[in-house]
Amino acid sequence: MGVIVSVLIIATLAGLIELPQLMRKQQIAEIWVFLSLLIIGSVLCILQFERVKLPNPMEWITYVYQPVSRFVFGILK
Repeated sequence: MGVIVSVLIIATLAGLIELPQLMRKQQIAEIWVFLSLLIIGSVLCILQFERVKLPNPMEWITYVYQPVSRFVFGILK
């Protein structure tokens, strides 16, 4: 429980430090990207702490690029 609260406090502090600068410069796209990445990172950190089984992104990359790899190696033979 303490780690979850710590992650939320750190994420909040990061937002409080960075968002005013972005808002002053009216960088709307950067605000959305920053908040999206901050939320995704915080959620993944909490899930990792809770030992939730997360999928390995390498499996997705292999699934997508394996047909391309076979095609390229077939051409090069």
